[in-house]
Amino acid sequence: MHLNAFVMPNGHHEAAWRHPSTDPHRAASLKHYVDIARTAERGKLDSLFLADGVALWGNVRYNSHTLFEPLTLLSALAGATEHIGLIATASTTYNEPYHLARKFASLDHLSGGRAGWNIVTSAGEDEARNFNRDARPPHALRYERATEFLEVAKKLWDSWDDGAAVIDKATGVYADTDRIHPIDHNGPHFQVRGPLNIPRPVQGHPLLVQAGSSETGKEYAARFAEAVFTAQQTFAEGKAFYDDVKGRLAKYGRSPDEIKILPGISPILGRTEAEAKEREAELNALITPAYGVRQLSTMLDHDLTPYPLDGPLPDVGTFTEGAQSRFELVTGLARRENLTIRQLIERLAGGRGHRVFAGTATQVADQLEHWFTEGAADGFNVMPPTLPGGLEDFVDLVVPELQRRGLFRTEYTATTLRGHYGLARPVTRTRVKEHAA
Repeated sequence: MHLNAFVMPNGHHEAAWRHPSTDPHRAASLKHYVDIARTAERGKLDSLFLADGVALWGNVRYNSHTLFEPLTLLSALAGATEHIGLIATASTTYNEPYHLARKFASLDHLSGGRAGWNIVTSAGEDEARNFNRDARPPHALRYERATEFLEVAKKLWDSWDDGAAVIDKATGVYADTDRIHPIDHNGPHFQVRGPLNIPRPVQGHPLLVQAGSSETGKEYAARFAEAVFTAQQTFAEGKAFYDDVKGRLAKYGRSPDEIKILPGISPILGRTEAEAKEREAELNALITPAYGVRQLSTMLDHDLTPYPLDGPLPDVGTFTEGAQSRFELVTGLARRENLTIRQLIERLAGGRGHRVFAGTATQVADQLEHWFTEGAADGFNVMPPTLPGGLEDFVDLVVPELQRRGLFRTEYTATTLRGHYGLARPVTRTRVKEHAA
């Protein structure tokens, strides 16, 4: 089983910053994240992950927000940890391939091969307005650009053959320039000559992660991704998603074990089930309805402020140019369980659509084991409701239970993030051409 710690400043519950166990002021310090990363590493987790957006998300009047740019923060955490993978979110819509290829190659070298890239296309309208645009590009166009973007990035990482940096003091040769290649890419979105100005990453390519679950997103994942972070509310939905994505790989010449599916879970732990439920209720009591309505409106691309909190979700249509998979998840949940707007806000407060489960360590482990052994997950994106306490509870209580069951490692056996996930190091394009010849 693979376990990733999804890190937010104060935790994943939207009211976490108000909970007595958290210190929102400390979340603006490097030490806060170093402590979290070391806790995850103490638990032998595969990786930790930072989400990101390029606009001020939600209603900051009522909630804390992501403070730091992920690659900057993870570069600092690389020096404070030794084993755990470091996954940063970065957008293909508001970056250039050369910039990101260089940054992720840098992080991979600085961390000794522990970098991962969560590839997003940026669905928010506010993000577009920060980059000289009046509106976000359409969903299909964002993924078209993302496809070419990643192709360019991979060419840039491969523009240095392995061993091109000779560093021979005796002969005075630093690099074998016959093994460094321009990429001469000319496409509809990008014209990039190359080569990259940093040698090939330690892992060949950073681990490639994707989180979109729309039809286009699933196809993109099947073609490129090596890990998928997904939101599934029920085992049946999780199993269907798992089989769907794995079943798409063959058309791209890939096998099912080349991609790891990790559904999100926000575990609220207690010594007893009753205590866990009390903790959940305690967090939900701190919800600010105005914030929840704003968040829900953003998810659904529909202004819900005129509607009564205790009334049903109004007709919001069947399509959005924003985050399509989350739109479908939220509207499906509301219709299936006949939830009011207030009830829907409470259901989403703990994980924004990801599964929230309150129970004992044994009960949480039972849930993870069921999904894992029955083919609905290769592991989990662990989303602690509060930080640092929620992650400490998971590492100290759930991880030992999984280890006792033989489901999770007791020591790190690999040195790279790809190694943790059991994934091969890609060969360079030059090697592929040589082999074909």
